[in-house]
Amino acid sequence: MASLKDQIVLVTGCSSGIGRAVVRELKARGHRPIATARRPESLADLTAEGIEAVALDVNDPSSITKAVAAVLGRAGRIDAVVNNAGINLFGPVAELTLDEIRGIFETNVMGLVAVTQAVFPHMAERRAGRFVNIGSVVGLLPTPFAAAYCASKAAVHVFSEAFRMEAKPFGVDVVIVQPGGVKSHIADNSSRGLERFASESSRYVRVYPGIRKRANASQKGAMPTEDFAREMVKRALAAKAPRVIRLGAGSESLPKLASMPGGMRDRLLSGTYGLDVRLP
Repeated sequence: MASLKDQIVLVTGCSSGIGRAVVRELKARGHRPIATARRPESLADLTAEGIEAVALDVNDPSSITKAVAAVLGRAGRIDAVVNNAGINLFGPVAELTLDEIRGIFETNVMGLVAVTQAVFPHMAERRAGRFVNIGSVVGLLPTPFAAAYCASKAAVHVFSEAFRMEAKPFGVDVVIVQPGGVKSHIADNSSRGLERFASESSRYVRVYPGIRKRANASQKGAMPTEDFAREMVKRALAAKAPRVIRLGAGSESLPKLASMPGGMRDRLLSGTYGLDVRLP
């Protein structure tokens, strides 16, 4: 598989997990990754390894503008963007606040779109570039207690498919990555506040174990982050990249489950997470 060489790659969401592993893999392959995060101090260990870092908050338009300008000023171009920044939040959608749900879409969808809009003109002018957008297999298979995250990743998939057609006439490509389970801290970070659903004030208190189970589901048998990054970078920066890349635990089986008849799929997932009961 022929790979692109010496690429300038802007990666969002590098404070932990996949983003960190991706920039390290890019550097190991001879590319020039630019690691970004909302808090630059969270990237100190990466800069100590010789990886360049820039502050970038995907929810702040001025931060995005400054970050893109800084990269162009340093490197003169951006060959690829890995839109990785994302957050999750578990719980029954009826009991999450609108601000919490809005926050997921702001980061996972609007943040991705904002970074894309900031970089695309430069790629279009050069008639070359690639966006690698990190979605999720749960964007194909919606699961209980993760409705907003699933919906946000489905939006990433659809946006990316449409944008691919719009970007192609300018020589710009779009690759969608749909990870399954990959080792990360996303379950730990997004499990904060779950205890409210263990309270009698929650209509879902009886199925709280199912909520907790869903919060940890992605880490069961999860693919090591470094292995994921190694294979993802290899495929995503191939000279001719695939439209969709699926890696990680369940990345092949869960899309097949998504194609099951709806009623059968609902019964299976409801039983898995304790919703095959009548709640008071």
